[in-house]
Amino acid sequence: MNSKLSNRVNEMATSATLAMAAKARELREEGKDIIGLSLGEPDFTIPEFVKDAAIQAVKDDYHSYTPVDGYGDLKQAIITKFKRDNNISYEPSQIVVSTGAKQSLANLAMVLLNKGDEVLLPAPYWVSYSDISKLAGGVPKEIKTSIDNDFKVTARELEAAITPKTKMIIYSSPCNPSGSVYSRDELRALADVLVKYPNIIVVSDEIYEHINFVGKHASIAEFDDMYNQTVVVNGVSKAYSMTGWRVGYIGGPEWIARACNKMQGQITSGTNCIAQRATITALKSPPSKIQFMVDAFKERRSLILDLLSEIPGIKTNEPEGAFYVFPDISYYFGKTLRGKHINSASDFSLYLLEEANVATVTGEAFGDPNCIRISYAASDENIKEAMKRIKEVLSA
Repeated sequence: MNSKLSNRVNEMATSATLAMAAKARELREEGKDIIGLSLGEPDFTIPEFVKDAAIQAVKDDYHSYTPVDGYGDLKQAIITKFKRDNNISYEPSQIVVSTGAKQSLANLAMVLLNKGDEVLLPAPYWVSYSDISKLAGGVPKEIKTSIDNDFKVTARELEAAITPKTKMIIYSSPCNPSGSVYSRDELRALADVLVKYPNIIVVSDEIYEHINFVGKHASIAEFDDMYNQTVVVNGVSKAYSMTGWRVGYIGGPEWIARACNKMQGQITSGTNCIAQRATITALKSPPSKIQFMVDAFKERRSLILDLLSEIPGIKTNEPEGAFYVFPDISYYFGKTLRGKHINSASDFSLYLLEEANVATVTGEAFGDPNCIRISYAASDENIKEAMKRIKEVLSA
């Protein structure tokens, strides 16, 4: 049947995070006690004030199609949020609300990339950046980083990767999967390179903005000389634990926003009306309302790093944001554990799933074949039990 499908879908990779989550679900259905540390999904419930706003929207009879680019008052709330949290000023015509930040990224790739355009991806990067770029005809080009540099690309490495075909760079800060956070000075150094190439569009994925353990979040769009070259992607999935509500948004140059609006109008049209009304309330609330989640993630980070440090052969750094650790596990390559040969990060991740009943994600999917991603968006009890199981099966 594959011959009847398009080359486009046949050549597309399955999302590694979603594939691992599906495999974990299958094993649970078989009766296995699987601890899921693969998905980037906060384990907190949605704040009550956001729930109340959604319930009120239902009572107020919101049910109709929404404007393609979002309700006007939601766009105003996004504008206020950008000014309050990031010191970036946008007009309503520069904002587009989408069905999750993933759709925002897909819109951008579709409206900006032509066949053969290169997309720079500092590696590790979120799994979908590469295939979204390919789907739009782009050519992903990885810029390798290392755990010794906290998985951050330097200005020199960035400039060395730029060619006449470079059209876009996509990165996240705080980063999924590494948890790395670019400081204002580090972003300024990257900006000093990028301003020399005004045809390169910078896509700054800031979905983990508020889950930051080192101080105020910095955005490259804050710099006046980068404002017209940058699109900021954000949403409410991570900070407000609203993953299933599917609300993302962009702020950027008007000509790009208008193109995204046009593209979205032919694919999904406007985002869910109830979710949009709830998002207005979420974004109008001060970040202090969700600080309890950030504090909990910071404690879990300390917990999981302490436990990982007790496992021989696992090399970690200290992530500064998000809720992931991205350890280098290449020490185990070439080894045989419980009769199973470990030759790659994928082998290692599958071994943990089958032998320890712990779901993680191979770093190969994120552009780093020496690492795995472990999410600590889980309870202390599950983190402790998962690390205990991993330690046991690696000592086999």
